[in-house]
Amino acid sequence: MRGSIFKQKNQAPGSWTVVIPLGRDPETGKRKQRWTTVKGSKHDAEKVLRELLTSNDQGTLTKPSKVTVTAYLDRWLSEYAKPNLSPRSFERYRDLVRQHFTSSFGKVALTQLKPEHLQKHYTSCLEAGLNPMTVRYHHAVIHKALDTALKWGLVSRNVADAVEPPPKHRHEMETWDDWEIVRFLKATEDSPYFALFHTVLYTGLRRSEALGLQWQDIDFVFCQLSVRRGLHHLKDGSYVFTEPKSEKSRRTIALSPVALLVFRDHRQRQEQDGLLAGKPLQETNLVFSQPDGKPLRPNTITRAWQSAAKKASVKPIRFHDARHSHASMLLKGGVHPKVVQERLGHSSIEMTLDIYSHVVPGIQEAAARRFDDLINHQVVNETSEQKR
Repeated sequence: MRGSIFKQKNQAPGSWTVVIPLGRDPETGKRKQRWTTVKGSKHDAEKVLRELLTSNDQGTLTKPSKVTVTAYLDRWLSEYAKPNLSPRSFERYRDLVRQHFTSSFGKVALTQLKPEHLQKHYTSCLEAGLNPMTVRYHHAVIHKALDTALKWGLVSRNVADAVEPPPKHRHEMETWDDWEIVRFLKATEDSPYFALFHTVLYTGLRRSEALGLQWQDIDFVFCQLSVRRGLHHLKDGSYVFTEPKSEKSRRTIALSPVALLVFRDHRQRQEQDGLLAGKPLQETNLVFSQPDGKPLRPNTITRAWQSAAKKASVKPIRFHDARHSHASMLLKGGVHPKVVQERLGHSSIEMTLDIYSHVVPGIQEAAARRFDDLINHQVVNETSEQKR
Protein backbone atom coordinates (compact mmCIF):
# COMPACT_ATOMS: atom_id res chain seq x y z
CA MET A 1 0.00 0.00 0.00
CA ARG A 2 1.26 3.50 -0.84
CA GLY A 3 1.90 5.67 2.19
CA SER A 4 3.10 4.65 5.61
CA ILE A 5 2.03 4.34 9.22
CA PHE A 6 4.47 4.76 12.07
CA LYS A 7 5.00 6.15 15.56
CA GLN A 8 7.13 9.23 15.95
CA LYS A 9 9.57 9.66 18.80
CA ASN A 10 7.79 10.82 21.97
CA GLN A 11 4.40 10.45 20.27
CA ALA A 12 1.52 10.08 22.72
CA PRO A 13 0.34 6.53 23.41
CA GLY A 14 -2.54 5.47 21.22
CA SER A 15 -1.53 7.86 18.42
CA TRP A 16 -0.19 7.07 14.96
CA THR A 17 1.27 9.14 12.16
CA VAL A 18 -0.09 8.53 8.67
CA VAL A 19 1.83 9.85 5.65
CA ILE A 20 0.77 9.65 2.01
CA PRO A 21 2.69 10.86 -1.08
CA LEU A 22 1.18 13.70 -3.13
CA GLY A 23 3.66 13.74 -6.01
CA ARG A 24 6.15 16.52 -6.71
CA ASP A 25 5.69 20.27 -6.67
CA PRO A 26 5.69 21.36 -10.35
CA GLU A 27 7.72 24.49 -9.55
CA THR A 28 10.34 23.22 -7.09
CA GLY A 29 10.37 19.53 -7.98
CA LYS A 30 10.27 18.64 -4.29
CA ARG A 31 8.18 15.74 -3.07
CA LYS A 32 4.92 16.65 -1.36
CA GLN A 33 3.37 14.63 1.45
CA ARG A 34 0.28 14.70 3.62
CA TRP A 35 0.89 14.02 7.31
CA THR A 36 -2.01 13.11 9.56
CA THR A 37 -2.17 12.14 13.24
CA VAL A 38 -4.68 9.43 14.11
CA LYS A 39 -5.80 8.61 17.64
CA GLY A 40 -6.77 4.99 18.19
CA SER A 41 -5.49 1.60 17.15
CA LYS A 42 -3.25 0.77 14.22
CA HIS A 43 -6.34 -0.60 12.51
CA ASP A 44 -7.90 2.89 12.78
CA ALA A 45 -4.76 4.39 11.25
CA GLU A 46 -4.87 1.89 8.36
CA LYS A 47 -8.47 2.86 7.69
CA VAL A 48 -7.56 6.56 7.57
CA LEU A 49 -4.67 5.77 5.25
CA ARG A 50 -7.00 3.97 2.81
CA GLU A 51 -9.50 6.85 2.93
CA LEU A 52 -6.79 9.45 2.25
CA LEU A 53 -5.38 7.48 -0.68
CA THR A 54 -8.85 6.98 -2.18
CA SER A 55 -9.68 10.69 -1.82
CA ASN A 56 -6.36 11.64 -3.39
CA ASP A 57 -6.95 9.29 -6.34
CA GLN A 58 -10.44 10.68 -6.86
CA GLY A 59 -9.29 14.27 -6.60
CA THR A 60 -11.43 14.98 -3.54
CA LEU A 61 -8.64 15.25 -0.98
CA THR A 62 -8.99 18.54 0.87
CA LYS A 63 -6.22 20.63 2.31
CA PRO A 64 -5.87 20.57 6.09
CA SER A 65 -7.70 23.50 7.62
CA LYS A 66 -7.81 25.00 11.08
CA VAL A 67 -11.40 26.15 10.60
CA THR A 68 -13.36 24.91 13.60
CA VAL A 69 -16.73 23.19 13.47
CA THR A 70 -18.31 26.26 15.09
CA ALA A 71 -16.83 28.60 12.46
CA TYR A 72 -18.05 26.35 9.68
CA LEU A 73 -21.53 25.97 11.16
CA ASP A 74 -21.86 29.75 11.47
CA ARG A 75 -21.05 30.02 7.77
CA TRP A 76 -23.41 27.16 6.94
CA LEU A 77 -26.26 28.80 8.85
CA SER A 78 -25.87 32.10 7.01
CA GLU A 79 -25.06 30.78 3.52
CA TYR A 80 -27.17 27.63 3.37
CA ALA A 81 -29.76 27.35 6.17
CA LYS A 82 -31.12 30.90 6.14
CA PRO A 83 -31.77 31.11 2.37
CA ASN A 84 -33.20 27.57 2.10
CA LEU A 85 -35.26 27.05 5.26
CA SER A 86 -38.39 28.64 6.64
CA PRO A 87 -37.73 31.32 9.29
CA ARG A 88 -39.02 29.02 12.03
CA SER A 89 -36.85 26.10 10.90
CA PHE A 90 -33.82 28.39 10.67
CA GLU A 91 -34.40 29.47 14.27
CA ARG A 92 -34.45 25.84 15.40
CA TYR A 93 -31.22 25.05 13.50
CA ARG A 94 -29.48 28.15 14.85
CA ASP A 95 -30.52 27.47 18.46
CA LEU A 96 -29.40 23.84 18.18
CA VAL A 97 -25.97 24.87 16.91
CA ARG A 98 -25.49 27.50 19.61
CA GLN A 99 -26.91 25.58 22.56
CA HIS A 100 -25.51 22.12 21.85
CA PHE A 101 -23.01 21.72 19.01
CA THR A 102 -20.79 24.66 19.90
CA SER A 103 -20.17 23.52 23.47
CA SER A 104 -19.94 19.82 22.61
CA PHE A 105 -17.55 19.66 19.63
CA GLY A 106 -17.43 23.19 18.27
CA LYS A 107 -13.74 23.76 19.03
CA VAL A 108 -12.66 20.74 16.98
CA ALA A 109 -11.16 21.53 13.58
CA LEU A 110 -13.71 20.66 10.89
CA THR A 111 -11.26 18.35 9.12
CA GLN A 112 -10.46 16.62 12.42
CA LEU A 113 -14.06 15.89 13.37
CA LYS A 114 -14.42 12.16 14.00
CA PRO A 115 -17.39 9.81 14.40
CA GLU A 116 -16.50 9.41 18.07
CA HIS A 117 -17.07 13.14 18.64
CA LEU A 118 -20.66 12.80 17.46
CA GLN A 119 -21.23 9.50 19.24
CA LYS A 120 -20.00 11.01 22.51
CA HIS A 121 -22.34 13.97 22.00
CA TYR A 122 -25.36 11.70 21.42
CA THR A 123 -24.53 9.61 24.48
CA SER A 124 -24.12 12.70 26.68
CA CYS A 125 -27.46 14.08 25.50
CA LEU A 126 -29.25 10.82 26.30
CA GLU A 127 -27.61 10.61 29.73
CA ALA A 128 -28.73 14.19 30.39
CA GLY A 129 -32.32 13.11 29.81
CA LEU A 130 -32.96 14.32 26.26
CA ASN A 131 -35.63 12.44 24.34
CA PRO A 132 -34.14 9.98 21.80
CA MET A 133 -36.20 11.65 19.07
CA THR A 134 -34.55 14.97 19.96
CA VAL A 135 -31.12 13.38 19.66
CA ARG A 136 -32.14 11.95 16.29
CA TYR A 137 -32.95 15.52 15.27
CA HIS A 138 -29.42 16.55 16.36
CA HIS A 139 -28.07 13.81 14.09
CA ALA A 140 -30.20 14.91 11.14
CA VAL A 141 -29.02 18.53 11.41
CA ILE A 142 -25.30 17.82 11.77
CA HIS A 143 -25.53 15.21 9.00
CA LYS A 144 -27.05 17.81 6.67
CA ALA A 145 -24.42 20.37 7.65
CA LEU A 146 -21.57 17.93 6.96
CA ASP A 147 -23.15 16.90 3.66
CA THR A 148 -22.93 20.54 2.62
CA ALA A 149 -19.30 20.69 3.76
CA LEU A 150 -18.61 17.66 1.58
CA LYS A 151 -20.24 19.33 -1.44
CA TRP A 152 -18.24 22.50 -0.79
CA GLY A 153 -15.01 20.46 -0.75
CA LEU A 154 -14.20 21.29 2.87
CA VAL A 155 -14.09 17.67 4.08
CA SER A 156 -13.32 14.38 2.35
CA ARG A 157 -16.24 12.46 3.89
CA ASN A 158 -19.32 12.92 6.05
CA VAL A 159 -18.33 11.42 9.41
CA ALA A 160 -22.00 11.37 10.49
CA ASP A 161 -22.47 8.45 8.06
CA ALA A 162 -20.42 6.31 10.46
CA VAL A 163 -22.54 7.16 13.52
CA GLU A 164 -25.77 5.46 14.55
CA PRO A 165 -28.36 7.79 16.10
CA PRO A 166 -30.64 6.44 18.84
CA PRO A 167 -33.30 4.03 17.55
CA LYS A 168 -36.56 5.58 16.49
CA HIS A 169 -39.29 5.25 19.08
CA ARG A 170 -42.69 6.30 17.82
CA HIS A 171 -44.56 8.78 19.99
CA GLU A 172 -47.61 7.13 21.50
CA MET A 173 -50.41 8.89 19.70
CA GLU A 174 -53.40 10.10 21.72
CA THR A 175 -56.64 10.74 19.85
CA TRP A 176 -60.27 11.44 20.68
CA ASP A 177 -63.22 9.25 19.79
CA ASP A 178 -66.43 10.69 18.37
CA TRP A 179 -68.04 11.25 21.79
CA GLU A 180 -64.96 13.07 23.08
CA ILE A 181 -64.93 15.38 20.06
CA VAL A 182 -68.63 16.16 20.52
CA ARG A 183 -68.18 16.74 24.24
CA PHE A 184 -65.17 19.02 23.71
CA LEU A 185 -66.91 21.14 21.06
CA LYS A 186 -70.05 21.38 23.18
CA ALA A 187 -67.99 22.69 26.08
CA THR A 188 -66.24 25.31 23.90
CA GLU A 189 -69.26 26.74 22.05
CA ASP A 190 -68.90 30.06 23.88
CA SER A 191 -65.11 30.20 23.53
CA PRO A 192 -63.61 32.82 21.18
CA TYR A 193 -61.59 29.93 19.74
CA PHE A 194 -64.55 27.64 19.03
CA ALA A 195 -64.42 28.09 15.24
CA LEU A 196 -60.68 27.38 15.21
CA PHE A 197 -61.02 24.26 17.37
CA HIS A 198 -63.93 23.05 15.22
CA THR A 199 -61.95 23.60 12.02
CA VAL A 200 -58.86 21.62 13.01
CA LEU A 201 -60.99 18.71 14.23
CA TYR A 202 -63.10 18.70 11.04
CA THR A 203 -60.27 19.22 8.54
CA GLY A 204 -57.02 17.91 10.06
CA LEU A 205 -55.19 21.20 9.42
CA ARG A 206 -51.85 21.87 11.08
CA ARG A 207 -51.85 24.73 13.59
CA SER A 208 -49.77 26.97 11.31
CA GLU A 209 -52.07 26.20 8.36
CA ALA A 210 -55.20 27.09 10.32
CA LEU A 211 -53.71 30.33 11.66
CA GLY A 212 -52.59 31.28 8.16
CA LEU A 213 -56.06 30.95 6.59
CA GLN A 214 -57.49 34.06 4.95
CA TRP A 215 -61.14 34.50 3.95
CA GLN A 216 -60.17 34.28 0.29
CA ASP A 217 -59.16 30.66 1.01
CA ILE A 218 -62.72 29.66 1.97
CA ASP A 219 -64.98 28.76 -0.97
CA PHE A 220 -68.59 28.89 0.22
CA VAL A 221 -69.92 27.91 -3.23
CA PHE A 222 -67.94 24.70 -3.71
CA CYS A 223 -67.73 23.98 0.05
CA GLN A 224 -63.94 23.76 0.33
CA LEU A 225 -60.90 25.53 1.70
CA SER A 226 -57.45 25.94 0.17
CA VAL A 227 -54.20 25.59 2.08
CA ARG A 228 -51.83 28.16 0.59
CA ARG A 229 -49.64 29.30 3.47
CA GLY A 230 -48.69 28.84 7.10
CA LEU A 231 -48.32 31.47 9.82
CA HIS A 232 -45.41 31.30 12.26
CA HIS A 233 -44.49 33.38 15.31
CA LEU A 234 -40.74 34.00 15.62
CA LYS A 235 -38.76 34.54 18.79
CA ASP A 236 -38.29 38.24 18.04
CA GLY A 237 -42.08 38.65 18.23
CA SER A 238 -42.66 38.99 14.49
CA TYR A 239 -45.07 36.92 12.40
CA VAL A 240 -44.21 35.46 9.00
CA PHE A 241 -46.18 33.68 6.32
CA THR A 242 -44.45 30.67 4.81
CA GLU A 243 -45.08 28.45 1.82
CA PRO A 244 -46.64 25.02 2.52
CA LYS A 245 -44.17 22.35 3.66
CA SER A 246 -44.33 20.54 0.30
CA GLU A 247 -46.27 20.49 -2.94
CA LYS A 248 -48.66 17.96 -1.40
CA SER A 249 -49.23 20.31 1.54
CA ARG A 250 -50.61 22.90 -0.89
CA ARG A 251 -54.05 21.36 -1.19
CA THR A 252 -57.82 21.77 -1.28
CA ILE A 253 -59.95 20.22 1.46
CA ALA A 254 -63.66 19.53 1.09
CA LEU A 255 -65.80 20.92 3.91
CA SER A 256 -68.76 19.15 5.46
CA PRO A 257 -72.07 21.09 5.74
CA VAL A 258 -71.51 21.43 9.50
CA ALA A 259 -68.00 22.83 9.03
CA LEU A 260 -69.23 25.25 6.38
CA LEU A 261 -71.99 26.49 8.68
CA VAL A 262 -69.43 27.20 11.42
CA PHE A 263 -67.39 29.26 8.93
CA ARG A 264 -70.52 31.22 7.89
CA ASP A 265 -71.41 32.07 11.49
CA HIS A 266 -67.80 33.00 12.27
CA ARG A 267 -67.58 35.28 9.23
CA GLN A 268 -70.85 37.02 10.13
CA ARG A 269 -69.51 37.81 13.60
CA GLN A 270 -66.27 39.18 12.12
CA GLU A 271 -68.22 41.31 9.64
CA GLN A 272 -70.34 42.77 12.45
CA ASP A 273 -67.29 43.48 14.60
CA GLY A 274 -65.58 45.10 11.60
CA LEU A 275 -68.51 47.40 10.91
CA LEU A 276 -68.65 48.50 14.55
CA ALA A 277 -64.93 49.26 14.45
CA GLY A 278 -65.17 51.04 11.11
CA LYS A 279 -63.02 48.39 9.39
CA PRO A 280 -65.05 46.39 6.83
CA LEU A 281 -63.97 42.76 6.45
CA GLN A 282 -61.47 42.16 3.63
CA GLU A 283 -60.90 38.88 1.81
CA THR A 284 -57.25 39.02 2.88
CA ASN A 285 -58.20 39.22 6.57
CA LEU A 286 -57.18 36.27 8.70
CA VAL A 287 -60.01 33.83 9.39
CA PHE A 288 -58.79 33.32 12.95
CA SER A 289 -57.39 36.44 14.59
CA GLN A 290 -57.51 38.74 17.58
CA PRO A 291 -60.44 41.21 17.73
CA ASP A 292 -58.24 43.89 16.11
CA GLY A 293 -57.35 41.57 13.23
CA LYS A 294 -53.81 40.81 14.44
CA PRO A 295 -52.57 37.19 14.31
CA LEU A 296 -53.23 34.82 17.18
CA ARG A 297 -50.22 33.68 19.17
CA PRO A 298 -49.72 29.92 18.61
CA ASN A 299 -48.78 29.32 22.24
CA THR A 300 -51.94 31.10 23.40
CA ILE A 301 -54.00 28.74 21.24
CA THR A 302 -52.25 25.70 22.68
CA ARG A 303 -52.89 26.83 26.26
CA ALA A 304 -56.54 27.58 25.47
CA TRP A 305 -56.88 24.08 23.97
CA GLN A 306 -55.47 22.43 27.08
CA SER A 307 -57.72 24.48 29.36
CA ALA A 308 -60.78 23.67 27.26
CA ALA A 309 -60.04 19.93 27.31
CA LYS A 310 -59.82 20.04 31.09
CA LYS A 311 -63.09 21.94 31.28
CA ALA A 312 -64.78 19.37 29.00
CA SER A 313 -63.50 16.49 31.17
CA VAL A 314 -61.98 14.65 28.20
CA LYS A 315 -58.55 13.09 28.19
CA PRO A 316 -55.83 15.67 27.52
CA ILE A 317 -54.28 15.52 24.07
CA ARG A 318 -51.96 17.90 22.24
CA PHE A 319 -53.40 20.49 19.87
CA HIS A 320 -51.60 18.66 17.04
CA ASP A 321 -53.48 15.49 18.02
CA ALA A 322 -56.68 17.10 16.71
CA ARG A 323 -55.17 16.38 13.30
CA HIS A 324 -54.52 12.77 14.30
CA SER A 325 -58.04 12.45 15.68
CA HIS A 326 -59.49 13.64 12.37
CA ALA A 327 -57.44 11.11 10.38
CA SER A 328 -58.12 8.22 12.75
CA MET A 329 -61.87 8.86 12.66
CA LEU A 330 -61.88 8.85 8.86
CA LEU A 331 -59.86 5.65 8.59
CA LYS A 332 -62.00 3.86 11.17
CA GLY A 333 -65.06 5.03 9.23
CA GLY A 334 -63.86 3.25 6.12
CA VAL A 335 -62.55 6.30 4.19
CA HIS A 336 -59.83 5.24 1.74
CA PRO A 337 -56.29 6.04 3.03
CA LYS A 338 -55.55 7.89 -0.24
CA VAL A 339 -58.30 10.39 0.57
CA VAL A 340 -56.97 10.80 4.11
CA GLN A 341 -53.47 11.39 2.71
CA GLU A 342 -54.76 14.14 0.44
CA ARG A 343 -56.71 15.85 3.24
CA LEU A 344 -53.67 15.83 5.54
CA GLY A 345 -51.21 16.87 2.84
CA HIS A 346 -48.84 13.93 3.37
CA SER A 347 -46.23 13.40 0.68
CA SER A 348 -47.24 9.77 0.13
CA ILE A 349 -49.85 7.23 1.13
CA GLU A 350 -47.07 5.16 2.71
CA MET A 351 -46.44 8.01 5.14
CA THR A 352 -50.12 8.09 6.09
CA LEU A 353 -50.28 4.34 6.65
CA ASP A 354 -47.05 4.41 8.67
CA ILE A 355 -48.29 7.15 11.00
CA TYR A 356 -51.71 5.57 11.48
CA SER A 357 -50.60 1.96 11.59
CA HIS A 358 -52.43 1.63 14.93
CA VAL A 359 -55.70 2.07 13.04
CA VAL A 360 -54.85 -0.43 10.27
CA PRO A 361 -55.55 -3.62 12.31
CA GLY A 362 -59.16 -2.52 12.79
CA ILE A 363 -59.48 -1.77 9.10
CA GLN A 364 -58.02 -5.19 8.25
CA GLU A 365 -60.48 -6.95 10.54
CA ALA A 366 -63.39 -5.06 9.02
CA ALA A 367 -62.19 -5.99 5.53
CA ALA A 368 -61.94 -9.66 6.52
CA ARG A 369 -65.48 -9.63 7.93
CA ARG A 370 -66.75 -7.87 4.82
CA PHE A 371 -65.16 -10.56 2.63
CA ASP A 372 -66.89 -13.23 4.72
CA ASP A 373 -70.21 -11.47 4.25
CA LEU A 374 -69.76 -11.33 0.49
CA ILE A 375 -68.85 -15.03 0.23
CA ASN A 376 -71.68 -16.11 2.55
CA HIS A 377 -74.11 -14.03 0.54
CA GLN A 378 -73.00 -15.80 -2.63
CA VAL A 379 -73.33 -19.22 -0.98
CA VAL A 380 -76.86 -18.39 0.13
CA ASN A 381 -77.80 -17.31 -3.38
CA GLU A 382 -76.43 -20.51 -4.95
CA THR A 383 -78.22 -22.68 -2.38
CA SER A 384 -81.49 -20.90 -3.14
CA GLU A 385 -81.00 -21.42 -6.86
CA GLN A 386 -80.37 -25.18 -6.38
CA LYS A 387 -83.53 -25.61 -4.28
CA ARG A 388 -85.53 -24.12 -7.08
